[in-house]
This record gives sequence, C-alpha cells and structure tokens, in this order.
Amino acid sequence: MSSEDGDVEEQLPKSVVDEVKDELPKNASEKHVREVLQRVHQEYLKTLVEPGEAVGLVSAESIGEPGTQMTLNTFHYAGVAEMNVTLGLPRIMEILDGKREIATPMMEIYLKSPYNKGKDIRKVAQSFKEIKLKDVAAEFLITPDLNIDIVFDAENMKNLGITPAGVLKGMKVGKGITVREKSDGLSIKPKNKEGGLNEVYQLKEKLKDMYIKGIKGITQVLPVKRENEFVVITAGSNLKEVLVHPDVDAERTASNDIFEIMEVLGIEAARQAIINEVFKVIDSQGLNVDVRHIMLVADTMCSTGAIKGITRYGVVSDKSSVLARASFETPIQHIIDASLVGERDHLTSVVENVMLNQPVPVGTGLPGLITKVKK
Repeated sequence: MSSEDGDVEEQLPKSVVDEVKDELPKNASEKHVREVLQRVHQEYLKTLVEPGEAVGLVSAESIGEPGTQMTLNTFHYAGVAEMNVTLGLPRIMEILDGKREIATPMMEIYLKSPYNKGKDIRKVAQSFKEIKLKDVAAEFLITPDLNIDIVFDAENMKNLGITPAGVLKGMKVGKGITVREKSDGLSIKPKNKEGGLNEVYQLKEKLKDMYIKGIKGITQVLPVKRENEFVVITAGSNLKEVLVHPDVDAERTASNDIFEIMEVLGIEAARQAIINEVFKVIDSQGLNVDVRHIMLVADTMCSTGAIKGITRYGVVSDKSSVLARASFETPIQHIIDASLVGERDHLTSVVENVMLNQPVPVGTGLPGLITKVKK
C-alpha cells in the first residue's frame, strides 16, 4: 500500500476501515481498495459537523417531531403475571427525565454454555428469582397464646426446590424471637408479647416479606428463546448480584435501570445504556431517528460524571445563563435568585439571544467580524 493510502486509512475511524475491507471481495486489488477508501474518506468528510452547526436544535427537532407520533404503550408478557414492560412515550420520559425509580425495572440475563442451549433452563431461571416466606407458606396463623404458626405449602416448596431446613437457614429474625420447626411448618415466638395482638400482627406481616433465597429484587423470571439461544427475562433488577452469578455471561447481561448501571459499571456504561434504551423505544415504534441525535442527548445528560435528567433540577440547573434557565420553567424564581446575588448573563448561548432579538452564536452568527473603517 502507498503512503497516501495509509494516510487515508489513518484519517478514517478503524470501525469504518474494517467494515469497508469486510465488504470488499477477497480478491480485490490494492488499487481498487485504495480507490474505495479514498471515496469513503470523501463521503466521511461530508458527514462531519461544520463549526457553528446548531446540533442541539437539530437533535431536539429530530427527536421531538417523531416523538409526537409515539403511543402510550405497555407490553405484557403472556403467561406471566407482573411482567409488564413500559414502552413508548412514558419510557422515553422516564429515561430523559433521569428518574431513579422506574416503572418496570427488568433485566436480560444471558447464560453460559450449556444452559444457554436450554439445559436445565427453568431450574437456572428459578435460581435467580427472589423467594420470600409468603411464597412457600400456605397460611400464617396467630395462636391464642400470641405465637405465629406458619404452615408450609408442600407443592410450592417442591416446585421452587426448597426444603424446610433451607427456609430456616435463609430466615434472619431479630434478637429474642425464637423459631421452632414443626411437622407441617414453623412456630415463631415473639420476644415481647406485652405489646399485645397489634405488635404480633405487625410481626406476622413483616415475616411474609422475609427473604429466603434467590437474588433480591427479582420478582419474576421468564426463559425465552432468542434465535439459537435461551435468555432469561426478569421483572426487577439487581445487576450487582446477577453479574457475579457463576452461570451468567456477564459481558452481555443488561439491565434497563440506567442509574443501577452507573453505580455498578460507571458513567460510560450508563451513557451507552441511555443510547440503547432510547433507541430501542424509538425503533419499536417504527420511527427513524439517527443515533447521533440520541448520542448528543446522552452526552449532555452524562457530561458531569453523573446522570442528570433534562429537567430544571438536572441539566437546565447547570446552565450559566440566567435567561436560559428562566426560559425553561419557574422564570420568576430564577430571576429573583439571580438578582439577589447580582448574577451576570454574558449571552453566550442561543436561547438568551433569541429572547433579546440578537444574532445567535451559531452558523454565520458564530464569528464576530471587526472591521476598521477609514475616515
């Protein structure tokens, strides 16, 4: 290859060069490869953003316009209760608003061989599910002497692969509470019966939600076949514990909770998760938005090293311009706060210049021209 060709190759992203070489026939001559790379380089230069391009405005229009055609949409997995997935506009809003508590947290757990081929798939899926005491009990009874008797559901215990000894091992009761095994269940004696029936009843309700086995936070599991392998879809998410599970392929397993991803894997992973999740919603609605617009939004949300929603408490609160903050929401409050501390607005962005009817610093308004006029 010539040095000129090498230069062109260096000026293109590696992923583009690799894709070109994969697409070309194996017997292509060096001259042919060089010509194709030069043409690709010319096209690549045309796609670069010009200085002064109003990228934010173009992205806002490009996401907002198809966004108006989105439906309010919830998808339900057939055959499994509690397996709803938020889609459409509500999902876009909870991502872009940076909500910590999302409506339907879920995970896609990829498995290692041989489980990804279907071996013991139900057993492996069940091992992820959080099992609480109420899942293995047929009934909770308060006896006349204010003890709590728990009767086991033998069929449920068999299905979940739990023994009475396993239940006892998983239970963590407070100090002074004694637990005895009976033929058909457990007998629990509270430490203090002076509080009467009310306290015993509260203890009974707490016991129902006591953790026994599995991964906390995962309430439902559903093995599904994707092309030629099995994947476990879950309702609820716990990335930290799932990733260290010996049967899980940690490199491909994903959660839809972007804050959890940020805490476990860092801000770069969270940025990519925002892009993937927003793109997934837009794609499922049959809309066409260039991924670069979504990338710009994700960059804006993650630029400070933590996820900030596009709200007056998030991204907007970081703006240096008083007028720009005031134009978003609660204008009087912003103007009062700024006047109390004597804040200055240097009018460096778009919004505040539009408000004052001045040229905006994008496109031809970006450079300032200074000319000396001859007298």
